Amino acid sequence: MKKYFWLGLIGLLLFEIANVYFIMPMPGSQQMNSIDLAYFLHKWRWIFRGLFAAMVFLGLFRSQWKRKWVLFFPVAILAAVIYMANFVMAADHMFYQPEKVLLVKAAENKVDSNRLVIGVVNNGEAKAYPIQFLGYHHQVQDTIGGKPVIVTYCTVCRTGRVYEPMVKGKHEKFRLVGMDHFNAMFEDMTTRSWWRQVNGEAITGKLKGYQLPEVHSTQTSLAQWLILNPNSLVLQADQAFLKSYDSSFKFEDGSSKSKLTGTDSLSWKDKSWIVGVKTGKDSKAYDWNQLKKERMIQDKIGTTPVLIVLSKDDKSFFAFERPDESANFSIANDIIFFNNKQFRIDGKGIDTTFSLKPLYASQEFWHSWRTFNPKTLH
Repeated sequence: MKKYFWLGLIGLLLFEIANVYFIMPMPGSQQMNSIDLAYFLHKWRWIFRGLFAAMVFLGLFRSQWKRKWVLFFPVAILAAVIYMANFVMAADHMFYQPEKVLLVKAAENKVDSNRLVIGVVNNGEAKAYPIQFLGYHHQVQDTIGGKPVIVTYCTVCRTGRVYEPMVKGKHEKFRLVGMDHFNAMFEDMTTRSWWRQVNGEAITGKLKGYQLPEVHSTQTSLAQWLILNPNSLVLQADQAFLKSYDSSFKFEDGSSKSKLTGTDSLSWKDKSWIVGVKTGKDSKAYDWNQLKKERMIQDKIGTTPVLIVLSKDDKSFFAFERPDESANFSIANDIIFFNNKQFRIDGKGIDTTFSLKPLYASQEFWHSWRTFNPKTLH
């Protein structure tokens, strides 16, 4: 019977380690295509735990031990691993959702205007969500212009995305469950399927293959966002998590040297910044250093002529579809010029009712964009 004790103890120890290893940033774990195995272990976790625990108790109480007190040490180690895996290293115990979602007008705003935000406009209502807060919470659920949204951010991929949290006509809730290929992963509360933050796709579980509708969003400095959207509401810090928010600008300005969230100042390295642009099924990555130097890039992705511009604040960027391939634009002092017409940096017409068609564009780490857009051009 003693062998049951040791088999059960070792089995439970390895299971608890594996249950967290595949969905957290541990050596080698995020380079594997192991999401289905991780989901299997998670889904049947209580069966595995019950089986191994039964073996431990069977061997413990049905065997004759000369020095039973010695067993305290392996059992204590097992208890410590179980605690660490489920209450210290579990994603939703490391990063909590806000207890209070408070948005205020610009006049009442307390967020530094130099901070980066993910901005959304819908049905005439504008809201800005500082990355300083999103980076910790990973998600904020809200309503903009009558539309429910889930505003997400992953600092390890440097990806901000906004989705409609609607699954088969139902307003769904999500919790942070871990990561896959370094990208934050959420679990819906109804089917317990797992979803990628970077593209809103369910990658395992009952809803595998289902995709959340993406809502167009823009990453800018708060100052630039309020110039363009003076009536916007701005998300404020949740007082319960003040100590958890990044008080520095190192992540946002690229000066962080963290292995997971730091930036490489050179181009086309894993942690280099790019602006990824999508047009239908086609996608392309543009070097952030090149964009900073040129301020404007005119190109073609597939059959779509595109325009990418960077504001003079070196933070706010926008991408548009050019009216035709021969259209030539210029930019000066955050004003875009085309055919004797002027447009704001966000593409809204100044002296014309015509506005440039926005495209989905995101600033992220090169390793993230190429992983989740394997056919991308650059």
